[in-house]
Amino acid sequence: MKNLILSFISLLAVHSAQSQKNSLKRYLEKQDASITDTVICLKSSDSVWADLPVTLIRGREKGPTLTLAAGIREGGFSAAASLLQLRREIMPEKLKGNLIIIPDADVQRYSGRSSQSDNIRMSHLSDAFPGSAKGTAAELIADFISTAVFDATDVFLELNGCDSGSDPIAFMCYYDNAEFMQQTMLAYRLSEASGLGTILSHPYPLSSGEPSKCAVKQAVRLGIPSLSMTLGGYEKQGSSSQPSAEEALYRIMAELEIYNNGTTKPSRAKKFRYNRKACIKVPFQGIFCSSIKPGDKIKESQKIGNLTDIFGNRKKTLRAPESGTVLYKTDADAVNADETVICIGYRIQ
Repeated sequence: MKNLILSFISLLAVHSAQSQKNSLKRYLEKQDASITDTVICLKSSDSVWADLPVTLIRGREKGPTLTLAAGIREGGFSAAASLLQLRREIMPEKLKGNLIIIPDADVQRYSGRSSQSDNIRMSHLSDAFPGSAKGTAAELIADFISTAVFDATDVFLELNGCDSGSDPIAFMCYYDNAEFMQQTMLAYRLSEASGLGTILSHPYPLSSGEPSKCAVKQAVRLGIPSLSMTLGGYEKQGSSSQPSAEEALYRIMAELEIYNNGTTKPSRAKKFRYNRKACIKVPFQGIFCSSIKPGDKIKESQKIGNLTDIFGNRKKTLRAPESGTVLYKTDADAVNADETVICIGYRIQ
């Protein structure tokens, strides 16, 4: 098994992009109920290196390939921890299809090596798609995901945890892409099946030739049913009204009919569905003061906070531009000009 893993890494690391795609896809076509943990080593033509940890789980029966990825956006470790827990629990002999699990694609921890320190070029993965085989470490990883991973993927789901600057509620998100309505309807169905109470759909904004920047947009552009799950703080998960990330993932796999852990039940939680979001930004540097909490229902024009100077003198009152639900709120007090402090999900007819 060790030799198999090493040869698989070598095959993906040194061959062309086209052969990388074919190698991963061919590997998953073998039905032998196995779990393989590996690190994909990528190298650009100018000696920029990047590592990507991947778990490949092949089921005993043929079926679709679901890719689960964390760490693409900056955030805490909660999303990665959820995928690692899922990887420990999955029994491949019960899987109908395949799972590709990227537990943490965070380039700040897993990439950026070079033979010379001045050749290390970093940019964050959240805006690096579709990537480049000749770019930064983040662009190398984005290129591999956009080619090798997405070529083998039937459904893509990105998990996002809480970062150090915000406190979100848990919600599902997908893009409403009129060009691929069948894929959009599947993303909607999986969002509903997850059991999370808040679902946000976005209009798909990309024009031809415009870079996708984020992984979900790139997957949607390729016609892959795609969605993202934002996790709330640990204190919000696992409650009677809020399923854990693992429970939501098991529900999604059951809806796809690729895996059933025997305890998954349909959720009857009340749903809040929105098709737009409004990000409230501050116009200048100051201290943000607000008693609004993530999950609060607010009305249009409602006061949501004040922006003060360093002495506490109020300089601006911030109000809600729409009625809806607070999806996330910054947990920073000191904020800079043009920084998002609150994001509201709302609905238009």
